[in-house]
Amino acid sequence: MPTSSGSGRKDVALLRVDNVDAGYGSVPVLHDVSIEVGLGEVVAVVGPNGAGKSTLLKAVLGILKPTRGQVMLRDKSIAGVRTDRIARLGLGYVPQINDVFETMTVEDNLQMGGYSMPRKDVHARVDELYDFYPPLAAMRNRYAGHLSGGERKMLAMARVLMTRPSLLVLDEPSAGLSPQRAEELLSTHVTQLAKSGVAVLLVEQRTRDALSISDWAYVLASGTVLLSDAAASLLARPDLGEILLGQGSIRDSARHTQP
Repeated sequence: MPTSSGSGRKDVALLRVDNVDAGYGSVPVLHDVSIEVGLGEVVAVVGPNGAGKSTLLKAVLGILKPTRGQVMLRDKSIAGVRTDRIARLGLGYVPQINDVFETMTVEDNLQMGGYSMPRKDVHARVDELYDFYPPLAAMRNRYAGHLSGGERKMLAMARVLMTRPSLLVLDEPSAGLSPQRAEELLSTHVTQLAKSGVAVLLVEQRTRDALSISDWAYVLASGTVLLSDAAASLLARPDLGEILLGQGSIRDSARHTQP
């Protein structure tokens, strides 16, 4: 991968996926996949349905052990490591669904996010997150099940941030949201995370919205990295639609821009 000397990337990767093959039983899905995410970066993974995005996330989260290659977090191998241990190393995860406790209030959700923290630190951290996400403070006594889709996703992100993860993995955060709410979530809340120093690995179907707020992007197709480039450069390409379809003719031109 290029470093800041040639591409604007961070010199030191917080998360590094190196030449990973992974799949389910005897069915391979990922083939020689490599990605990097640095602190303060938003890195998008985009591509058509069935490209292998969910499998990649499972490999990063320890749910699926690669058959080849390495997954490194701060230079520690996390391939196949239990998810709770990975969380203690500083990886936070916001799933696409089942992301909050619906029968609990906003404040109770946040406190649950700090279950592993010393009790004396939990309330102070909740107050910090109310400052970070002011709308949540006004909803602290509302049940999570009564929140709108955008409010719920904001709460899910805040709950994971309770333990101050260095890397946040977001799986389709705009799923089910209106275009306006999706744009607000990505352009405001996700970019706010990066500005605070958190690394963000974003898997998102709203490709153009994701690229518009990302620093770097990887296009997956048929389980391989079809293209890796600065998100702004990728967004500006007139053949973006063809690239996202993973068409064979694009593979040849994409090789020249691979790091």
